[in-house]
Amino acid sequence: MARSGSRGPNRKWSERHRPAMPELMLPPVSIIVLVACSLLYSFLNGLHDGANTVATVITSRALPPRFALWMVAAAELSGPFVFGVAVAKTIGAGVVDPQAITVMTVVAALVGASAWNVLTWRLGIPASSSHALIGGLLGSVITRSAFRLDLLHAPGLIKVGSGLFLAPVVSLAAAYVVMEVTRFLLRSATPRVNWFFGRAQLVTTIGLALSHGANDAPKTMGIITMGLVSAGLLPEFGVPGWVIAATAVALAAGTLLGGWQLIRTLGTRFYRVRPIHAFTSQITSGLVVFSASVTGLPVSTSQVVSSAIAGVGAAERFNKVRWRVMREIVVGWLLTIPATAVAGGLVFLALNGLFGS
Repeated sequence: MARSGSRGPNRKWSERHRPAMPELMLPPVSIIVLVACSLLYSFLNGLHDGANTVATVITSRALPPRFALWMVAAAELSGPFVFGVAVAKTIGAGVVDPQAITVMTVVAALVGASAWNVLTWRLGIPASSSHALIGGLLGSVITRSAFRLDLLHAPGLIKVGSGLFLAPVVSLAAAYVVMEVTRFLLRSATPRVNWFFGRAQLVTTIGLALSHGANDAPKTMGIITMGLVSAGLLPEFGVPGWVIAATAVALAAGTLLGGWQLIRTLGTRFYRVRPIHAFTSQITSGLVVFSASVTGLPVSTSQVVSSAIAGVGAAERFNKVRWRVMREIVVGWLLTIPATAVAGGLVFLALNGLFGS
């Protein structure tokens, strides 16, 4: 009895001095919401813009639709790992003052951009998801700061603007020139040359999809990382590995689901595409998006691809391009930033009214 009694105090002492088990540190609810909204946006981006990378190869009948979608999804998943995530820093650290960023402003930007993506997807308009994201971010930040424009970084905005607005012009002009040169070189070729262009599209489609993944996925990575820094979960801007992987998977999943209405708009309503047209437009737009991705310049893949198709068609025969459709697309582009800026601001006001800043 004495022996068992002597163990009692020792047991109590050991229990009092036992090292505490480390608590499982869960991220705040706001961060979970931020990541969920970001991945939803990336998924919708793939659903919305992924069609751009696969439209011409499907409508030219170079590859079966199901195989083409799986191939493009795999390439877009690999894009950030192959070409890097330079665009993430441009979006996350170069557009607005980091002090103006809160988790709520980022969530508001994502909700506004996602709503616009869904609307234009339903209407079959290949509007720019990149424009939508930038517009939503500007709208939410400006609204939170009571319209303090000094919080916007002019050099970063110029860089983003030059990519978003000049890239389509470069793509259209380059596609026109490349198509003219190709037609001259093949002026004596037989129709069998279309077989070669059909097979070559396997390479150009993969290249365009890799470039798209390396340009579009990092935009969402920059947004998530921006929110993590503002919440104090990261000491400085640097994209974590799990953010790269999760965002790339979400983008690829959206692409795999496919945007068949957009494929029809880009590949048939716009200009009746043959293998030579698809090859030329893909190699041109792929080089434009690739160059932008490795230099950290965000561009709109939908604009670049649409402009390349128009350039190729204009080189073949100017009046064969359905310019009315092009006008509809341009109107969609021009409306995107103002519309999403308003949407981002309104969503921020709603969130701020519900939860406070």
